[in-house]
Amino acid sequence: MSGHSKWATTKHKKAVVDARRGKLFAKLIRMVEVAARDGGGNIDANATLGDAVSRARDASMPNDTIERAIKRGTGELEGVKYETLTYEGYGPGGVAVLLDVMTDNRNRAAAEVRKIFTKNGGTLGEPGSVGWMFTKRGIVLVPSTVPEDELLAVALEAGAEDIHPDGDSWEVVCDPTVLQGLRKAIEDAEIPIESAQMTMQPSSTVALEASTAQQVLRLMDALEDSDDVQEVYANFDIPDEVMAQVAG
Repeated sequence: MSGHSKWATTKHKKAVVDARRGKLFAKLIRMVEVAARDGGGNIDANATLGDAVSRARDASMPNDTIERAIKRGTGELEGVKYETLTYEGYGPGGVAVLLDVMTDNRNRAAAEVRKIFTKNGGTLGEPGSVGWMFTKRGIVLVPSTVPEDELLAVALEAGAEDIHPDGDSWEVVCDPTVLQGLRKAIEDAEIPIESAQMTMQPSSTVALEASTAQQVLRLMDALEDSDDVQEVYANFDIPDEVMAQVAG
């Protein structure tokens, strides 16, 4: 999954300085609100909320903004009522695409998602068409400059299931329920972290050539730019040489 992971890692690294930072903040606030609404406002007892708050903090969101979002979610403050939806489809080259959507208008969201797929060479699928390919996992990215033995000793003790290299990072995989504890253990060991978040990991990947890779990346960007789309997951793999060609 190297190519897919590189795309996900690149997204994280550019997020804080992205020109669309205002849109990023809006999505993160929505994520915090819905997580608090569905599982309560206690970060320690609500893994989804813990993940959402960690992402918000990683993006340098002020604590008072996060706290207000939690209170809107729990009903302590008035807020917009969002509906959580999942959409599934296919991108160019048969790439499986899974979307997390949070919206206050189901019809608007469905029309927008369908339009984006159609415009970018994809098709919106039926419920269950690709979801079975993905499993929720916790992923912590650590710089590859950290010695493997040092990272292994801390991560495995804290519940990590797998550690493997991914470009200039170590990818530490865990069950979502232990993600926040794993992150804290790594940070307490004074090991730097690039990101720590829940994701949907595909069981298999589709290798892409340059022309198809460009089409798929355009689709990913268009979906992520939609106000109602919170997360985009896909099972493509772009080999290093192809990624270099696309970037060039």
